Amino acid sequence: MKNFKILSIVYVFTILTVLLFACTGKPAVHQEQTFTPSFTSDIESFRQYRYPEWFRDAKFGIWAHWGPQAVPRQGDWYARKLYEEGGPVYKYHLEHYGHPSKFGYKDIIPLWKAERWDPDKLMALYKRVGARYFVSMATHHDNFFLWNSKIHRWNSVNMGPGKDVVGLWQEAARKYGLRFGVSEHLGASFTWFQVSHGADKTGPMKGVPYDGANPEYQDLYHPPAAPDDRGWLTKDTAYHRRWLACITELIDMYKPDLLYSDSELPFGETGRKMLAHFYNQDIVKNNGKLEAVYTCKHLASEGRWVRDIERGAMDTISVDPWQTDTSIGDWYYRTGQRYMTGTQVIQMLVDIVSKNGNLLLNVVQTPEGDLEQDVLDILEEIAAWIAVNGEAIYETRPWKVYGEGPSTKKQEKGRFGGVKDVRPYQQNDIRFTSKGNVLYAFVMDTPAEDIKISSLGKKSATAIRKIRSISLLGSDEKIKWKQQDDALVIALPSKLPAWKVAVFKIML
Repeated sequence: MKNFKILSIVYVFTILTVLLFACTGKPAVHQEQTFTPSFTSDIESFRQYRYPEWFRDAKFGIWAHWGPQAVPRQGDWYARKLYEEGGPVYKYHLEHYGHPSKFGYKDIIPLWKAERWDPDKLMALYKRVGARYFVSMATHHDNFFLWNSKIHRWNSVNMGPGKDVVGLWQEAARKYGLRFGVSEHLGASFTWFQVSHGADKTGPMKGVPYDGANPEYQDLYHPPAAPDDRGWLTKDTAYHRRWLACITELIDMYKPDLLYSDSELPFGETGRKMLAHFYNQDIVKNNGKLEAVYTCKHLASEGRWVRDIERGAMDTISVDPWQTDTSIGDWYYRTGQRYMTGTQVIQMLVDIVSKNGNLLLNVVQTPEGDLEQDVLDILEEIAAWIAVNGEAIYETRPWKVYGEGPSTKKQEKGRFGGVKDVRPYQQNDIRFTSKGNVLYAFVMDTPAEDIKISSLGKKSATAIRKIRSISLLGSDEKIKWKQQDDALVIALPSKLPAWKVAVFKIML
């Protein structure tokens, strides 16, 4: 009788397990980690954060770093530079619009109409190019909001395009299955825009205040800051509270999957309150799963958020996932600017992914909202490569080493930490990613002779178990290879794919 009871209990447990598997599609023992909304402004509370798998798997995002500052076609920081007396942008503004005491940034905003912007068409393109997430500018340092704000009149629904730019981007991203993020650059705005309160020091308009000094417009330009408040992030606690209210509104209205700050986590405890709210509301939104990603420029994330490196990359494999943010050209549209090539973007993506990172790439839009033909050509080159080689990028993880070759020996520093995001490569520059029993080896430039990979030699420090087979993605040709003591030697295929970065799939 006792044995019968035991068997009955085992039977019932087995049935419940089977039912749970049938309902969830997952074995009961592999339930995903669940959270309660327990994050607080205490820095230690963020130790419980875990990077969501969607972000680790996605690898590649596209960013629309776009807004009224594109209108003059003079590149980044126009809203500030037009007030910098004697500079090239100041001179351009004077010639084309007039003196900033009469025609300032407030008068540029209505000129932004975005009349050729088609978010649905662009999102379909970005999905085909290979982006797994999309990030919309929400507000730049110009303090102009691209969402339907109820607390700030200077927004894209009230002015300019008359559209909820963030909302329409989000709608398109959802339609095409991309995760959606927003970038906020407001934290630096309070000091960044103080130059608008000045006046010319020389010339016929000497001493005449710029329009930022007019109290009527100080909800755009901000009130005057203290003379000693000139850092990237303001010390003024009133500004801190304003920032918190605005970013909280943004989070609550759109509930994005990703939030980017163009700074370290701003304003001490105030920033931590924002971050706790961002994580907590995401847990509620996802019924106990924490899917949110916050990325900022703290040098050490220590597992609490994702470290972002602007215009640079890690120089080694990072234990924690991280992100490079960069642009194919200037941050905003600029007449005559030079863009990266598609090959350079692909090489950059591969290098970043090999080190446990993601690439967030700004695709430069015209003021009208569409893309120039040369930008379209770059995207098509990336799309063609991704269509064949994407399996070596998505859902992969770093291998024992990220790569080998000359580019691993000389690593010039990037602009904001790490190494340069765009660098020259040679055929003996190799990068690696892995997925289960598959190792992918990227040859970073078109090989002209047999490929030798010293990391895969039988007696190398990173020696691997027996290689079963090797194939070249995008080719049906049988690949000849030999694993020697000092290197894996892959015979040069008779025909290589059209792109420069070739990917060999090594089955272990």
